[in-house]
Amino acid sequence: MEYLWSPWRYQYVTHTLAGKQPECFFCDAVAGTKDDESLLVYRGKKMFVILNRFPYTSGHVMVVPYGHVAELNLCEPAALLEMMELTQRVEKAFQPLYKPDGINLGMNLGKAAGAGVAGHLHLHMLPRWFGDTNFMTATGETRVQPEELKTTYQKLKRALAV
Repeated sequence: MEYLWSPWRYQYVTHTLAGKQPECFFCDAVAGTKDDESLLVYRGKKMFVILNRFPYTSGHVMVVPYGHVAELNLCEPAALLEMMELTQRVEKAFQPLYKPDGINLGMNLGKAAGAGVAGHLHLHMLPRWFGDTNFMTATGETRVQPEELKTTYQKLKRALAV
């Protein structure tokens, strides 16, 4: 018998079941100095790029404003411009690193829209490939990640530093 282990999901599942959410892990990450532990891969002027700790696919990142704002209309235009510039930069980094067939971009603004962190907006970016949804996701509600988060962190940190 084979086992599929995903210990990093335990904290997420237990907090979700208990109805708990951290204060704001985005604000904690950007205020900290241990980017490798918080998985913060790039710091811009008004935005930063951080790995999703519970990714849908390898390479799943979020582009996030430094300011704790919940709505796009609360962001200054320069911050929104930088968000799109970083999105382009990540898109370029994905190509040689992951060779995706496509890329998903998305935002969920507000709890009713599905935001996991409703108070701090963020743009999800994730590479996608034909056939990346399989029986594990469809029937087992489990995602198989072929790449460890630390490996993803190192690859994207190097690619975005250029």
